[in-house]
Parts: sequence; C-alpha cells; structure tokens
Amino acid sequence: MSITVELSQFVAETRSGDIPPQVRDRALALVTDFAASAIRAAEDCPSSHVIFRTLDRLGMAAEGDCTVFGLSRRYGAAAAALLNGAFGHSLDFDDTHADSSLHPSAPVVPAALAAAELTGASGADLLAAVVIGFEVCCRLGMALDPASHYARGFHPTATAGGFGAAAAAGRLLGLNAQGIEAAFGIAASQASGSLQFLENGAWNKRYQVGEAAMKGLMAATLASDDFVGALDALNGRHGFLKGYSDAADPAKAVADLGGVWETMRIGVKPYPACRYTHAAVDGLLELCRTEGIGAADISRIVVGLHRNGIALVGAPLPAKRRARSIVEGQFSMPFAAAVALQRGRFGWDDYDLLGTAETDALSDRIEVQHDGSLEGLRHPFGATLRVETRGRVIERRIADPSGEPETFPSAAASEAKFRSLTDPVRNGGTADWLELMRGLSGAPLVSAHLKQA
Repeated sequence: MSITVELSQFVAETRSGDIPPQVRDRALALVTDFAASAIRAAEDCPSSHVIFRTLDRLGMAAEGDCTVFGLSRRYGAAAAALLNGAFGHSLDFDDTHADSSLHPSAPVVPAALAAAELTGASGADLLAAVVIGFEVCCRLGMALDPASHYARGFHPTATAGGFGAAAAAGRLLGLNAQGIEAAFGIAASQASGSLQFLENGAWNKRYQVGEAAMKGLMAATLASDDFVGALDALNGRHGFLKGYSDAADPAKAVADLGGVWETMRIGVKPYPACRYTHAAVDGLLELCRTEGIGAADISRIVVGLHRNGIALVGAPLPAKRRARSIVEGQFSMPFAAAVALQRGRFGWDDYDLLGTAETDALSDRIEVQHDGSLEGLRHPFGATLRVETRGRVIERRIADPSGEPETFPSAAASEAKFRSLTDPVRNGGTADWLELMRGLSGAPLVSAHLKQA
C-alpha cells in the first residue's frame, strides 16, 4: 500500500473515538494558543492591514459565515482560512513540532475552522479534524527530512502544512479515502513556500502559510465535488516527497500511524521568534537569574546551534546583528539574546528594541556557530552557550527549549500568554474569547458558538 493511500485511509476512517481524550484536550490547548496570536496580529501587524485591503480590492472580502479570530465581521470560507492562517503565523508565536520543524496549527486550524462552519460541525468534530490534520502535516514534515527541505529553500509549514489543511478540511467535508487521496493530489500541485523572505525580512512567510490553509481548504472542496486529483501524490514518481527533498524517508509518514500521536509532541512557544532561538534565550535568562549577571557584565557570548538554526537565525552573522524589521528580529539569534539580556524576558512588545544603540552593541558581542554535537539528536532545537563575563566563563547546554511536551505550559501559564497578547487589543474582551475557546469542545455547533464573540 502506498503511503498516500495509507494516510488517506487514516484521515477518512479514523473515528473520533479512536483519538485518545488527552490528544483531543491537547488539540484544544493548541487551538486556543493559536487564536491568541491571530487576535493580536489582526490588529497589530502592518501586513494584516495590507491583506485586508487586497482582499477588498479583489472582491474577496465579502461578508460570509466564517469566523476570523478577534473580528466581529465574518468572511467567506476561503478568505477566513487565509486571514486566520496569515494572522496566526504573523507573530511567530504559534506552536511548533520539533521533529518536522514546522508550525502545525497555522495551516491546519484555519482550514478546519472554515470547513467546520461550512458544514455545521460540532466542536468535537472540529478538534478531531484538527488532530488528523496535525498528524498528516507533522508526519510529512518528518518524512521530508527538514534539513534537506530547508537546504533546498523550502518552508515546511507552508508546503507540508497544505496537506494537513486538506486532510482536516476533507474530513469535515465527509470525504472517503479516495476523496482524501484526490485532495492530496490537488494539494501537491499547490505546495509552495520559500525561505527567500530571510533575505530582507519580507512578509512572505506569514502570507504563504495563510495561503496554505486556504489552498488546503480549496483542495478538499474540489475533491468533494469529484474533481479528479493526481493519485499517489505523496510518494509517486513525481510526488511531493521526491520533488521537495533530497533525503526523504517515506516510512516516517506512516510509522506507528494511529498508535503514536504526533499531536502530543507539539510544543508551545514562550517567545515570539523562530524556535531555534529559544533554547539559548532560556539559557541566558536562567544564567541571569542564578548567576546574578546582566548585560553590562558580559563581554562575549557564543551560541552553538544545529545547522538548521544557523541557516535560519545565525547566518549571515553581520546581517543578523543588525535586525531592523520585525521579521529580521524574529530570525536573529543576536537580537533575541540581546532582548533577553536587556529586559529579562522576550515578548511581542519587546520588538521596540529593534535598532537601538544598546541592542546593536549587545548583538556585536554575540557570536553564533554551528555545533556538531547538536546534530543527529531527536530534536534540532537545542543550543550550547559559552558566556564570558568579568573573570569568568560559564558554559551551558540546553537540550530542548521550554514549552516542549515535557515542559508544556500549565493552564495558568497558557492563560497568561493569551492575556498578554489579547488584552492590549481587545479592550477588556479577552475573557469572552477565553471562555469561547474553553467551551469549544462541547459546542454542538461551532458557528453558533463563535458568533457569541
């Protein structure tokens, strides 16, 4: 059996009762975390306003039946999926899956939410579809071999993510296994996402993820109307894995399928920046607390990263030391470290430090090097630190950043993050959204439930 057929059967035939309760509960926590980022970005990112205006100019902004997190106005399904995906990914504060090096919620949740509202699905049905979409995109991301996929210039959240979006939407649209395979065939023709945004801090990254959500929904909807999609689109002669990687391992896409739930391996971000910066930030914050050192005490920091981290946040180092836009800051190890040293934290509102003299001076003291000891491990997000202070050298190794499954945030910590993002733009309405998200799993009708916002 091809992996395309096996995954298609898994998507269509897995019953909601087959998904363990703790997996469904984790999905709700991840959807809630994602919603907070989308709510903030809808109001607080310049790119969001450009997308709004563009949809309006193209006649795509008509009112419809589907929710965009944080907005009272409702949109058509395609526009809602695009907006939620782009907004939810704009802060780079959304969840990550270490083994696939992608953000699962950003493409999957918007497509699933739009499909749920189109079909009159319940909250339980929505969360089951989200889990299935997570499983598909995370497993395809692992099968691609993230390092190889990155080396060819692809952004896996936008490429593999489109298949997760198609799976989640297709399940809610009632597709059988053959229909899901057709949806995958259509999604394969639309898989796109370039890392070229790194060159100038461009807005492509957030848009291409929103587009993946919309295109996954489109693929599933076409398939639901008997559009003929390519067969064996994942590992066929010209399939996705062969076209987008030089080191793909198709077996990873289906290993322990339905037995091991990758949803439980998704982590939540404590900082609004590329995940490859987080372990080092954790380490620096811990050193400042336990060793009593501050920015003025540090003469030099050497951060060791996995090669994926070097590609994204460490090179070219002179440019990374002079981050000027938010996207450049999101992908700069020196900037992230400089923020942590100055503020003792790193939140969305700390991007006001971009381009300050103190930030630049600190960034010049931060070196980023490839550390071969971080290669070949299960997770690629660890870091090593060498901190040189007055008369002392302190070394640390941080295997995993905080927020991974072993250190998944408590309910209180999750609520604190939600409020920190939404309170500044909701004028006291944060509690309403929190209550809506908490009650989502028991909602008989998703669309009616969210209309209370």
